Amino acid sequence: MSGGLDLSQFYETFFDEADELLAEMEQLLLQLDVEAPDIEHLNAIFRAAHSIKGGAATFGCFQHLAGTTHLLENLLDEIRRGEMALRADMVDIFLETKDVLKSQLDTYRAAQEPDEAVYERICAALRQLAQEHGATPPPLEQPAAPVAAAPVAPAPVAAADSSLPYRVRITRVADKDAQSLLDEMGNLGTVLARDRSEGGLTVWVDSTCSADDIEAVCCFIVDADQLDVQRAAAPDAAPRAPVAAVDQFAQAAAEFAAQVAADPPAGQVAQSAATAAVTAKPARAAAAAAPADKESTSIRVGVEKVDQVINLVGELVITQAMLAQTAAGLDPVLHDRLLNGMEQLERNARDLQEAVMSIRMMPMDYVFSRFPRLVRDIAVKMGKQIELQTYGRATELDKSLIERIIDPLTHLVRNSLDHGIETPERRIAEGKDPVGQLILSAEHNGGNIVIEVSDDGGGLNREKIMKKALAQGLPVNENTSDEEVWQLIFAPGFSTAEQVTDISGRGVGMDVVRRNIQDMGGHVQLSCVPGEGTTTRIVLPLTLAILDGMSVRVGAETFILPLNHVTESLQPSEDQMYSVAGDERVMQVRGEYLPLVELHRVFGVAGAQADPTQAIAVIMQAQDRRFALLVDHLVGQHQVVVKNLESNYRKVPGVSAATILGDGSVALIVDVFALARANREKWAQPEATLN
Repeated sequence: MSGGLDLSQFYETFFDEADELLAEMEQLLLQLDVEAPDIEHLNAIFRAAHSIKGGAATFGCFQHLAGTTHLLENLLDEIRRGEMALRADMVDIFLETKDVLKSQLDTYRAAQEPDEAVYERICAALRQLAQEHGATPPPLEQPAAPVAAAPVAPAPVAAADSSLPYRVRITRVADKDAQSLLDEMGNLGTVLARDRSEGGLTVWVDSTCSADDIEAVCCFIVDADQLDVQRAAAPDAAPRAPVAAVDQFAQAAAEFAAQVAADPPAGQVAQSAATAAVTAKPARAAAAAAPADKESTSIRVGVEKVDQVINLVGELVITQAMLAQTAAGLDPVLHDRLLNGMEQLERNARDLQEAVMSIRMMPMDYVFSRFPRLVRDIAVKMGKQIELQTYGRATELDKSLIERIIDPLTHLVRNSLDHGIETPERRIAEGKDPVGQLILSAEHNGGNIVIEVSDDGGGLNREKIMKKALAQGLPVNENTSDEEVWQLIFAPGFSTAEQVTDISGRGVGMDVVRRNIQDMGGHVQLSCVPGEGTTTRIVLPLTLAILDGMSVRVGAETFILPLNHVTESLQPSEDQMYSVAGDERVMQVRGEYLPLVELHRVFGVAGAQADPTQAIAVIMQAQDRRFALLVDHLVGQHQVVVKNLESNYRKVPGVSAATILGDGSVALIVDVFALARANREKWAQPEATLN
């Protein structure tokens, strides 16, 4: 194979796979029982390190990554074979090594070089563990030269009889690696003979792959300087090995290479099975390839491609709505077939939209898997004993939301660990189990997902919160209910922490948590039982790309109200209306006085109905607050495609996004939380009396 193959095109695949392996490694390390480690877990951790090392060595330009994983792999190998006893401090160092590997990976992804001092420090720590065991630390492996840089084969090899099989000689190979190499040879062709002697392995394999391809596959397990691949006749008396199944991708790539080599286009280089070896999952390096009769059940697709498809489907839905509106005026008798086709198109468009949206959905395990390590580290730092339980890890949420929810959840977890759960001594004194419980859960509820963070700690301190609120001039008194007091912690800059720590208590978090969640179209609720624990409940829409909405008319304008905030609608009567100080009004609904928000005044719409008794009041629920929104008419309920207004125009106060209606006009989607906040600020002033 020519040296012109550019392997950099496969870097991103390697980075993604290595990320997954590191995440798996961390979870398995956290699950290890130091006294009686699970051998399967140890094997899986070893395989993850081995696979990352093999991939890094194959590319030849990720030396720090290959060197670190080489040292880690050797220690893990000795532990899993029972030659070294596992200790708690080893797990700590292995977790720190995982963090360094993640940092190296991110640095390489950014086309930069990792920190040399950090690399030397972690390698020294790993070597120290090996020395404590009495073993000589293995030298850092020099990564194999990249396949792309492989020189063109010399003339004698090029002139070799291509009908002969390959003789693959590997020196200094351990028994465990010898079997893996034999398996890989079987995946590349037919093993004709093998010889295991003097610490080496010689395999004769009949394969359509090139010598470079065979080297690339073997470099996942051994170094390039241990390999020698030549054409040579197999011993006549050598036992024949059964033909192993060939990986479909490798076989296809090899056949393609053979075809191009037979008739190469000008200026092109045959990309053979080495491409398959590099782009295949690193985990395959330590295991046999998939059988030929099994097809891959997944493909890796860039998020930008999925977003493009979603946008196109959104445009299709809008076009379908336009056609439906036009067809609504046709005579159903004369245009029966057309209208039936339109109904079928609408159903297909809805099904297509839901199917495409499901592609963006990711399990909450993507978020929850980050917290075992966080809980472990903070518990050790604070001298607490904490058990983390998670429920609903398979519950799915849109990718755009699942990434934005990580920071708010992290802050809530830190709060529970710092302020909520007590020290073992204090818990024992209060008659509790010394081990505190932290629970993360997620479940679907209608068109929303509900995420809860619960702890069995001491709960919130009403007296401290009241004292802090009065000091900040917040409108509270002794008659303020517990529920209202708990909500005060979401006020900007509010914190009852007696000292600032690096875990929580800086007073800049809970208000940001609430604002971020509201920006995602959700809301947050907090409940507490003093002495028993605290629960924070987050309610989010499943996706921000589509919205079930109620369209309303105000003057000549159409607005969309998110349907999950609408509780009911009614026409006010004169005896339900009350005026308060200034020109503000409230509406009495079954004994509850609700602030009246006139949508035409909020957006300055001319020609709207000013008399409430001639308009429609839509009762809106924004978190723990309700208000009556005055509109002229209710148009209907339908699903709309959400368009980002800020990126296409500019940010408009009181508007969260926009959509395109069936007639081609643009309708603004009302930001219910923004209206509720503006209304709350008005009512935060000295209380007025009803007139």
